[in-house]
Amino acid sequence: MGSDTPVSISSGWDPQPGRSMSLHADAYTRRRWFDTDQRDIIGRSWQWICHGEKLREPQSYVTESIAGMPIVAIRDATGELRAFYNVCKHRAHHLLDGEGTTSNIVCPYHAWSYDLQGQLKAARHTGHLENFDVSSVCLDQVQVEEFGGFVYVNLDPAAAPLSEQSGDLGAEITHWAPDVEQLTFAHRLSYTINSNWKNVVDNFLECYHCHVAHKDFVSLVDMDTYKVTTHGIYSSHMAEAGKSDNTAYDVRDATVTDHAVWWLWPNTCIMRYPGRGNMIILKIIPAGPNLTYETYDFFLESAEPNDTEIESIRYLDEVLQVEDINLVESVQRGMETPAFTQGRIVNDPLGSGLSEHALHHFHGLVLDAYGDAQ
Repeated sequence: MGSDTPVSISSGWDPQPGRSMSLHADAYTRRRWFDTDQRDIIGRSWQWICHGEKLREPQSYVTESIAGMPIVAIRDATGELRAFYNVCKHRAHHLLDGEGTTSNIVCPYHAWSYDLQGQLKAARHTGHLENFDVSSVCLDQVQVEEFGGFVYVNLDPAAAPLSEQSGDLGAEITHWAPDVEQLTFAHRLSYTINSNWKNVVDNFLECYHCHVAHKDFVSLVDMDTYKVTTHGIYSSHMAEAGKSDNTAYDVRDATVTDHAVWWLWPNTCIMRYPGRGNMIILKIIPAGPNLTYETYDFFLESAEPNDTEIESIRYLDEVLQVEDINLVESVQRGMETPAFTQGRIVNDPLGSGLSEHALHHFHGLVLDAYGDAQ
C-alpha cells in the first residue's frame, strides 16, 4: 500500500475516464480516509432525512444521525421547517427520540424546555443564577431543505442550497416522478455490509457487472436503452423497463415502465422502478472503514404494498441485494490484500450501461473533497 499523502491518494486518476485508474485502495481501507469521509464528505453534504410527508404537519419532528451527529428536523407551529443539533445546551443530553409530534422540546435529563424555534423557554431552579439569561440560550441550527419531495439536512453552515447545487435534478425528478409528493411510506429494508461505503456507491454507479451478476435484473431492464449521464453532484441512470415478462417480478399491470434512477452526492440513491407509482430511497451510511449500513425506504401509492409490490420488494431483498452485498464484500476483502491498488476504469464514450464513467465521476468528487480537506 502507498503512503497516506494527498499525492498518492489521487495518483492514477485522470479527469478523462478513458485514460483513468480508479480511486486508490487506501481510500477504502485506511482509517484516516474514513475519518476524512465522515468529516469532510458526509459532514459537509446534503443528507437525506425523510419523505416530506413525515414533516408536513406543524409540530412534527424526525431525528437522525449524520456523520455521527444527532440531528432533529421539526416543523414549527407556524409551518416553518427547521433543524437543530439534537443536543441540550445544559449538559449535552439528547432531546428527542425517533419521530412524532410535540408542542415543545423538553430535555429528558433536567427538563430544560425549548420552543420549536429552538429558543430556551424554561430552565428549572435557575432564577438565582448570576449572569444567566434564559432568552440568550438557543439550540444550534442546522441547514434543512425540502427538495424533490424529500427533506435533507447539511451540517455545513456555509453550504449552498441543495436546489442550487443540484442543477436540473429537481426538474428531472418532477418529470419522471410527478406523483412523488403524494406517495406514502410503505416499507423499509435494512442491511449491514462488511465493506467501505464507497465500494457500495461504486457498485451502484455502474451496470458493467449487471449481465454477469444480475441475470434477473437484465431481464427486467432493457439494457440496450440504458443511458448514464453525469452532472455536477449527481448522475442519472435511465432505461426502458418492465415492458415484458421477466424473471425478477410481475410487471403485467405496471403503470411505470421505466427504470429512472439518480445518484446524489455522496450517498443517496433515488430510484423509480417498474410497477405502480413509487420511489425508493437507498441511503448508504458509512459506519467504519469496512462497515456500511443501508436503508431502503419504499414510498408507494398506498401504505400497504399490493401483491406485485410485495413480490418486487422480495426480489430486491432476497435476490438483488444478496447479489450486490456479496459483490462489494468480496471487493473489500480484495482491496485489503497487497494484490490490489487500483483498477482501470472501463469507459464507453456513448454513456451506455456498460460504462464506469459515473463511478469515475464519483471518484473525482471524492478526490476534490480530499483536496479541500488538505
